[in-house]
Amino acid sequence: MKTTRQYGRKADSALSMWVKLARAYAVLQHRSDDDIRSYGLTAPQFGVLETLGHLGPMLTGELGRKRLVSGGNVTVVVDNLIKQGLVERKVCAEDRRQIYVQLTAKGRRLFEKIFPKHVEFILSLAGVLTEDEQQDLGRLLKKLGLGVQTAKSR
Repeated sequence: MKTTRQYGRKADSALSMWVKLARAYAVLQHRSDDDIRSYGLTAPQFGVLETLGHLGPMLTGELGRKRLVSGGNVTVVVDNLIKQGLVERKVCAEDRRQIYVQLTAKGRRLFEKIFPKHVEFILSLAGVLTEDEQQDLGRLLKKLGLGVQTAKSR
């Protein structure tokens, strides 16, 4: 017999939303990671290639902020991509303390080959929702994310 603890209508609604969001994210992330691994990359490696492929060369710190990861994590991922010949570091001419990361020609070719395939895969997953539903969900998730970001911590 299933027991449900009641915390009040508002709390139950918020908790239900959180559980559904967490489960949906976990399933989508798992499926996306499986697709990315089929290209011989980890999700963080794919994320760096995607970011550089769309935004161009950027400072290591900026790359970390875009990917929402620590500087140490970016360093390890970039080091591994350098070993594969997919990215390279370049010292900034104006300030030698600044290091840019950019795709190599090999990295650009790989990005242009696999990203459209990954887009098709994501389209197939998102296809359970209509385009209007996807837009509505995107708008609501953005509102939630911005609201949580600016909310006071306890």
